[in-house]
Amino acid sequence: MPLRLATVDDLDRIDAIYNQAIAHGFCTAHLHPLGPEERAAWFARHDPATHPVYVNVEDEAVLGWTSLSAYRPGREALQDVAELSYYVDFDHHRRGIGTRLVGRMEQAARARDLRVLFAIIIEGNAGSIALLRDAGFEPWGYLPEVVRHRGETRGQLYLGKVLRYSGCRSGQTQRTL
Repeated sequence: MPLRLATVDDLDRIDAIYNQAIAHGFCTAHLHPLGPEERAAWFARHDPATHPVYVNVEDEAVLGWTSLSAYRPGREALQDVAELSYYVDFDHHRRGIGTRLVGRMEQAARARDLRVLFAIIIEGNAGSIALLRDAGFEPWGYLPEVVRHRGETRGQLYLGKVLRYSGCRSGQTQRTL
């Protein structure tokens, strides 16, 4: 199944897949479906040269998508760090699409000389946690009780991967709190 850079023509399908995740609950922190204006503004913030959006296409239908987003834009010391997001149409789960999307985006991040890649997953999303762990992402943090949806609260998990070490202690990160 080919992966390609997303175009504005893909935005309706990207929105449909994302809004499906919103309706399911605990796949994203949005509570209400996003509309075309919000998606267009989001897409405009994703320059393919730095923070691309890719789609997984089968028989000309978009079945999933992935993006790199700037982490804390405008803070120069974080310019080589990106957040990874990915969503797969629920009718096409468990077919390896998510794995391909994450793998492709890691390649894209490396090609853009990004140093750190991370994803934020809502607690209880066992499929995404397993997918990222299988892709070599490690647990980096946990924010308890930050997501409230339908009267229930859950935490957010941060899973990350260092793509390129910068010389900090011979390839090992320093952890200080």
